[in-house]
Amino acid sequence: MYEDLKQIIVDIARTMDKKNLVNTYEGNLSIKHDGKILITPSGKSKASLTTDMIAVIDGSGKQIEGKLKYSSEFLLHAAAYRLRKDAGAAIHSHAPYLTSYALNNQPIESNAYPEMINLFGRIPVVPYGTPGTDEIAAEMGPHIEMSKVVLLANHGVLAVGTDLYDAFNLTQAAESIAYILTLAHNLGHVKDLTPEQVARVMK
Repeated sequence: MYEDLKQIIVDIARTMDKKNLVNTYEGNLSIKHDGKILITPSGKSKASLTTDMIAVIDGSGKQIEGKLKYSSEFLLHAAAYRLRKDAGAAIHSHAPYLTSYALNNQPIESNAYPEMINLFGRIPVVPYGTPGTDEIAAEMGPHIEMSKVVLLANHGVLAVGTDLYDAFNLTQAAESIAYILTLAHNLGHVKDLTPEQVARVMK
């Protein structure tokens, strides 16, 4: 069952691997559908996934499909769906520049970059919780309610979207912005827009 949705997960996982957003041991993708969660398996290269490896978890938390065990970050994904009723998909990754901000416990915000202002406004940091447990979810609510992309302190990043394409686009856009802001700050003093210019951008 769910072959079309499984194929979408496989395709996007391979794309993310090519773009250095995930690897064998880091990163997981999921889709919520019909009361079930489809999610990538644990410890498997995202470049070599096949549809029969995608796990399907029912509402009771039981794996009902997939020949490999589901990702250890299943609880993170399940929490995201509880907290964001509009979310139909989620991606947790260790995208390098976003994760660098997460390791510094530093939210991403800028009044210098119109794309950042328009797309995100601010990407907040969820306080640290042990990976693979429900500790992250305990602190995540206020942050993910205000932003579809959140940094996970000392860990990585989580993006939720209406579907997996949306979650992927948000992840890729946020990583690109984090990369550009890192370069800009390394070059020297970043010049902010004036409040009036920011207001015009926000319109």
